[in-house]
Amino acid sequence: MERQVTYRSTAGSAAPADLRTALLAGLAPDGGLYLPHPLVPLPPDRVTAMRGTAWPDVARLVARHLLEPELDRDTVDEIVRDALDFPLPLVHVAGRVSVLELFHGPTCAFKDVGARFLARALAATMEPGEPVTVLTATSGDTGGAVAHAFRDVQGARVVVLFPLGQVSPLQERQFTTLGGNVSAVAVRGTFDDCQRLVKEAFADRGITGRLHLTSANSINVGRLLPQVFYYFHAWAQLPKAAEVVVSVPSGNFGNLAAGLIARRLGAPITRFVAATNANDAVPEYLRTGRFAPRPSVRTISSAMDVGHPSNFERVEALYEGDVARLRCDVSGRSYADDATRRCISDIARRYGYVLDPHSAVGMLGLEEELPLHPRAAGVLLATAHPAKFADVVEPAIDRPVAFPPQLADLETRESRFATIEPRLAALEPHFPAE
Repeated sequence: MERQVTYRSTAGSAAPADLRTALLAGLAPDGGLYLPHPLVPLPPDRVTAMRGTAWPDVARLVARHLLEPELDRDTVDEIVRDALDFPLPLVHVAGRVSVLELFHGPTCAFKDVGARFLARALAATMEPGEPVTVLTATSGDTGGAVAHAFRDVQGARVVVLFPLGQVSPLQERQFTTLGGNVSAVAVRGTFDDCQRLVKEAFADRGITGRLHLTSANSINVGRLLPQVFYYFHAWAQLPKAAEVVVSVPSGNFGNLAAGLIARRLGAPITRFVAATNANDAVPEYLRTGRFAPRPSVRTISSAMDVGHPSNFERVEALYEGDVARLRCDVSGRSYADDATRRCISDIARRYGYVLDPHSAVGMLGLEEELPLHPRAAGVLLATAHPAKFADVVEPAIDRPVAFPPQLADLETRESRFATIEPRLAALEPHFPAE
C-alpha cells in the first residue's frame, strides 16, 4: 500500500487536506498552518547515498518522498528541475565553519527556493489558466522572490504588502518595478500589520468568496517543503562528521520549522541555533518557557524584524508545545545591531568572507554554539547576498560590495506602489477585479 502524505492544521480542528487544497488555501479553515503528516523518515541507506551528490539530485529524492504518489514522479522531477535551477554552494570559511549560500537565485535570497517551488507546484495542481490571487506580506526578501516566481504563471495575480520605509531600497525595487500581474501596496505600519492584514483577508468570506485567494508567505506549506531539501543538501556536502550544528537566521521561523521537519525525515543534524536580532520572542521562550509576542523592533537585519513569528506555530506543533523537548534540539540566541556590524567586519577581515546582516546574526549564533560541540561541523545558512544590504555592509568592511548581475539594473527601473493605512477596508480596493 502506498504511503499517503496529507496536510494537517496546527490548530487541530480542521479536516486533513490534500496537497492541492493545502497549497491553494494557505491557511487551514480553523486558522492553523498546514504541516505534512505523517513525517516518515527516508530509509537510512537512501540518506547515506545522498552524500556528495549534486543539489538537484538531493532535492529530487526528498521531493519524491514528500509528494508522491499525489504528484507523479515525472511531475515532481519537472517542478524541481524548473524551480531549483540555481546552485546552493557550501563554502568552507574556516576551521569547522561552512556557509551554505542560499542566495544564488533570481532575487539573490533564500526565499527564491520556496517561492519558485510553490509557484510551479501550484501550477501543476491547478487547471491551466485557473485564476488565483496571490496575497503575500514581506519584511524584505519574500516580496521580490514571490513576485518573480509568479510573474509568468498564467492566471496568477500577485499583491505584495510591505511596511512603508522598513524594507531596504534594493529589496523594495525588486517587487515595485515589475508591473504586469504584480501590484505592490505599502502599509503605514510594521510587518506584523502586513501579516495581520493577510490573515484578515483570508478570514473574510466576502473576499474569499469573490477571489480565488492564496498566500505565498511562509504560512503556505508549499513554501516550507522545498526548504526541507537543502538541509539534506548541506549535510550531504560535508566531510563525514559525528555531529552537525546548523545556525538559522530566524525571523518568521519558517526556515527553522523546515529544518526540524528535515531532522524528522532523517537529516543527520544534531542541533539547530535559532539566531535572531532584537526581536527575540523565541529565544526568550526557550529561556523562560513563556511565549510573549510583542511589537517588532527595527534593526539593520530588517527581514527578521518580526515580533510575532507566525511559523512558530509549526515549531510548537512539531513538539506538541513541550519546551523541554524543543530545548533538546534548538538553542535560541539574539544579538544587537552593534554585534552584527562587528561580525560583518570581523569575518571579512579574518577570512575574506562577506556576510549580509541576517547571515551575520546567524554567524554570531554559530560561533557561540559550536564550542559546546567540539566534534561537530558547523553550517550557517546564508540567506541573502550582501549587496542587497550594501548600506550596512560597505561601512562595516570599508570597501564596495560587488553586485551580482541579478541586481545590477535595479537602480534604473521605475518603482510604483500604492500606500494604505493598516486596515482591511483600505486594502480591498487593491485586489484585482474579477
